Amino acid sequence: MPITGRKAFNIFPATWDEEIGAQAYQDQVLSQANLVTSGSQLQMVRRVMQRLVAVAQPDVDAPYDWAVNLIQDDKTANAFALPGGKMAVYTGILPITQDEAGLAVVMGHEIGHVVARHGAQRMTQATGIDSLFQLWDAGKLEPLARLAVQYGVELPYSRENESEADHIGLIYLARAGYDPHEAIAFWKRMEAAGGSQPPEFLSTHPSHETRIKDLEGWMPEAEKAYRKATAAP
Repeated sequence: MPITGRKAFNIFPATWDEEIGAQAYQDQVLSQANLVTSGSQLQMVRRVMQRLVAVAQPDVDAPYDWAVNLIQDDKTANAFALPGGKMAVYTGILPITQDEAGLAVVMGHEIGHVVARHGAQRMTQATGIDSLFQLWDAGKLEPLARLAVQYGVELPYSRENESEADHIGLIYLARAGYDPHEAIAFWKRMEAAGGSQPPEFLSTHPSHETRIKDLEGWMPEAEKAYRKATAAP
């Protein structure tokens, strides 16, 4: 893994992430969503994506065709990313992110999942070696696309994966020139917004206390990256 150095077993080559994720994104996500097609919010989402991808792509072993869409759904405080760099942000999370830096926290976390290939890792674990070889046909991606949606969108990642995405996302946030301290401020707002029932984005994730404590522990590394990114030439 980039940033963390953790090792994980994954039978899918990185080049497959793009194919699997693209089909899942088009057939099972975008076709069912109410997309925002213009406006300042969409421009901000795309701007953040561009800045984060610029620092994340060097850590990927394939030339991903990154893409992001804004979904009009004010009741859903969520965002997700599929293998290969296809991402969606729901308008319901924007009041909590508040500004571009807060949005970069969310999107950096999702890009962390993509670069660490968490979705493909879970697909590897779920299908088993024998089943994978039965599916291993470039002309039959639909079963894999369904798995990509299941494990990238519908089901939560493990707490280990979530913490790793927090760590990677925090460093990318800083490398892209966003103040990493915004990550702690954002998660405090998420906690306040959740009330007795946390937003979907927090379901089965690490506790707020654990998440903030971890971010504080990684902050010296992030501050160093931020100073380097924002230093005068």
